[in-house]
Amino acid sequence: MYHKIIYIGSDHGGFELKARLLEYLSKVGYRVADVGPLVYEPGDDYPDFVAKLCARVLKDRSRGIMICKSGVGASIAANKVNGIYAALCWNPETAKQSREHLDANVLCLSGMFLGRKEAEEMVRTWLESQFEGGRHIRRLNKIKAIEKAHAGVKHDSARRSGR
Repeated sequence: MYHKIIYIGSDHGGFELKARLLEYLSKVGYRVADVGPLVYEPGDDYPDFVAKLCARVLKDRSRGIMICKSGVGASIAANKVNGIYAALCWNPETAKQSREHLDANVLCLSGMFLGRKEAEEMVRTWLESQFEGGRHIRRLNKIKAIEKAHAGVKHDSARRSGR
């Protein structure tokens, strides 16, 4: 069993699934900390909670679970944080591989497209899976080289979005 604290967060689109996963994780013996939101607010924005979750995961060298409506926004935002390797997973197999092959430290889930039981199975699998090392280290080092090469590079987001 994973022994460090697990951080969990969401936006309004993942709030209900987060509450169910908090209950599940506590029931099966994991230490869990909710980074918010603590009450449902329709205007909650996932980047606010992604930032809190990632900061705590890095500080404690722990793992985190982030849930938004689709999981896509949370995964994109989390992967902007240097040292975070967030995986958007859609079944237990992808959750397992994200740990074994990629050493993912943040699991991103969809509050809209996943049922409670499937999400619980994915989280259980993700937390029980371990990084295999070996040939995967070479690939992770290549990912880290990309991360380093682009650190501090300014991009014109207005051009990208067509504004």
